[in-house]
Amino acid sequence: MIKPVAPMLIGEMTEPFNSPDYIFELKLDGIRCIAYLDGETRLLNKRFLDVTATYPELQEAHNQVNAPCVLDGEVFAMTDGKPDFSVMQRRSLMGDTVKIALAAQKTPVNFCAFDILYRDGERLTGRPWMERRTLLEKTVIENERLSISRYIETNGVAFYHLVASQELEGIVAKRKTSLYHPGKRTKDWIKIKNLKDNDFVV
Repeated sequence: MIKPVAPMLIGEMTEPFNSPDYIFELKLDGIRCIAYLDGETRLLNKRFLDVTATYPELQEAHNQVNAPCVLDGEVFAMTDGKPDFSVMQRRSLMGDTVKIALAAQKTPVNFCAFDILYRDGERLTGRPWMERRTLLEKTVIENERLSISRYIETNGVAFYHLVASQELEGIVAKRKTSLYHPGKRTKDWIKIKNLKDNDFVV
């Protein structure tokens, strides 16, 4: 059995940028999880807590891959076509199986994979991101509960402004050559959040 892997941490910037060396993904407003898919589905959060039982609608995710693997990704819920973190917060606090089952029926969550760390027992963290991405696409068979993140190349500024105009959380920039460094924060992965302005009465 593969030992739990700490997720690679994401640095932060305030301004979007363009670069041919980076790809740009939508930052989903959800809960980061590592998915261990090998004859069964096991989900661990950033604190290595097993949260599989919290998301019963994802229990068949292992049937959507064509090889045993470990995926890094985000569990998220959608409300009115947008990721809804409040739904995830409520779900994360549930412990009663009946309430969890009802919540799963009312607002099912999804797992969006954006990286692959192991495949068929082979560790992939020492390979560049673009290689891992190709293997991710070859491994995952998408359905309504398990998907692969979409990305664009080079044009981070335009993508950021599009995301901001939709009042979404922001974007993540990833260097195409970046290796996966478990538990470490580098400038290879950078989040650029949509900073919303608020008016306050003093």
